[in-house]
Amino acid sequence: MFMDDRDRFRFIHDLYEFNDQENVRDNSYLFNIRDVRHNDIGRVDEKRPRKLLVNILAFCLMPNHYHLLLRPLVDKGMSLFMKKLNGGYVKYFNNKYERTGTLFERRYKSILVNNESHFIHLPYYIHFNPLDLIAPEWRKGKLRNYQKALDFLNSYRWCSHSDYMGKKNFPSVTQRSFLLKVFGREKGYEQKITSWLKDLNVEKISDIMLE
Repeated sequence: MFMDDRDRFRFIHDLYEFNDQENVRDNSYLFNIRDVRHNDIGRVDEKRPRKLLVNILAFCLMPNHYHLLLRPLVDKGMSLFMKKLNGGYVKYFNNKYERTGTLFERRYKSILVNNESHFIHLPYYIHFNPLDLIAPEWRKGKLRNYQKALDFLNSYRWCSHSDYMGKKNFPSVTQRSFLLKVFGREKGYEQKITSWLKDLNVEKISDIMLE
């Protein structure tokens, strides 16, 4: 899905841009990485207030897939958002790399979260996914170096973890107030990270995992 950081910036920009009930203006330009301010991707295109389709509660980009935790705000909001997001990114990707056809193997997978224990685990699970790149044993609760894992998560730019830590990364993309109340604000989220990493049992949410 992502050949370089320019592609990752573009996808995250699309998370922001396509989360709008109105039609998006011409979005076919090749995204210029130099235009991005490190702390607010939304400022790339200052315009009228958006009418959101969904609340993006959490996200994470991996080399060949991505995870989103969404809360629909309007009827069919999630399906419309996903159609705009995936279609817009494929158009960009195909234009940039002079290719045709689909980029995704199949339609996106989605699961309704209606269990409180699932909901409590999911934001952490999404944010921990980058550990697959350096310490895949985390999924079995067998991390050997927790500090190394935390340092890596704190340095991994392509997810919403840093914003929940209170470090501005892509703050305009996510709507964090709801989950921050659950976590106990940024400080509470930070305090819980290590204990959740040690205690998170992936088996508890295996029935809603999409891998």
